[in-house]
Amino acid sequence: MLNCIAVDDEPLALALLEDNITKVPNLHLMATCRDAFEATKVLQENNIDLVFIDIQMPGLTGLQFIKTLAKKPMVILITAYKQYALDSYDLDVVDYLVKPVAIDRFMKACNKAAELHQLKAQNKESSTANTSDHFFLSVDYSLLKVFFNDILYIESLRDYVKVHLKSTNKPIVARMTLRFLEEQLPQSKFIRIHKSYLLSIDSISAIRKNSVFIKDIELPVGETYRDVITKLTGKNLHD
Repeated sequence: MLNCIAVDDEPLALALLEDNITKVPNLHLMATCRDAFEATKVLQENNIDLVFIDIQMPGLTGLQFIKTLAKKPMVILITAYKQYALDSYDLDVVDYLVKPVAIDRFMKACNKAAELHQLKAQNKESSTANTSDHFFLSVDYSLLKVFFNDILYIESLRDYVKVHLKSTNKPIVARMTLRFLEEQLPQSKFIRIHKSYLLSIDSISAIRKNSVFIKDIELPVGETYRDVITKLTGKNLHD
């Protein structure tokens, strides 16, 4: 069961959202909020797994609200505006729904959230059991065991990831964001070098000013991630 809240400044839209949530068996609606400030208070006082939120709201928009959260629950954006879709991917939201939302599309987003929640719980359980050499990826309705030392690098494809392995030339494709997957991996073994690339430190063969090499594969280093390379090598390659 996922504890969730609904946030929208329009009463009719909030009522429709509440009605849709009550139709999903594994959702428990903890509260409805008319703005992001009410939602913040609810998050501080309760254990919330999932937030349904509109973007255009007075005072604090849905996107601004997500950026303020230190510990983020899963978020599904529901809005009348399509143009914010790209921004939402950078904020690692579960899904982006455009009003009016058909119930089947709403259910698909909720199922995706449930799948991510299950995967996170599975990986947390594995970590607690001291099985820290692997994690699980949800692929085609199965949980696939992946060993950390088998990973070369991971590529983001918006709300999908492509995991490139040492043991096979065929990458694993899973439906989740790179940021979510990054949270499941040990920071001592993996680094983020670009908004689209996360890689195994042990797999690095060479580093240049604006790129990292894994065997003969060259991956770009993003502008905002250059400090990561400096910390890793102890040298500033940009001087």
